[in-house]
Amino acid sequence: MFTTRRSVTIILALLVVAIQYPLWFGKGGWMRVWDLKNQLAATEQHNQELKARNARLASDIKSLQEGDEAIEDRARSELAMIKRNEVFVQLLDAKTTMPDEAEQKPIEKSQKAEKPRKQER
Repeated sequence: MFTTRRSVTIILALLVVAIQYPLWFGKGGWMRVWDLKNQLAATEQHNQELKARNARLASDIKSLQEGDEAIEDRARSELAMIKRNEVFVQLLDAKTTMPDEAEQKPIEKSQKAEKPRKQER
C-alpha cells in the first residue's frame, strides 16, 4: 500500500511537470512572452530615436528651403567656405600645444634654398 501511494504521488508530480513545461518553455509560454516584451521595448526605443532624427532632418530641410542663411551656415561649417574679401581666423583650444623651437629639427645647409644670383650683363 505504501508503494502504491508513493507511485501515485510520483506519477501525479510528473504529470504536473509535464503540464507546466509548455506553460514556461512552449511556443506561447512565459519565456517567449518575456522575450517578445523585451523585443517590443527595444523596437519602440529605436522608433523614438528615428522619429527624433526625422524631426531634425525635417527642420533642416525647412530651413534650407526658406532662406540663404542656413545654406551659408552649412557651407561655412561643413565645407570651410568663406566670402570674398573675408579673412579666416582659426582659434586653437587651450589643450592644443604648438611644438617648441627646440623640438623642431634644424634645417641643414643642403636643405636651405639658395638665393638666386643676379646675372651680370
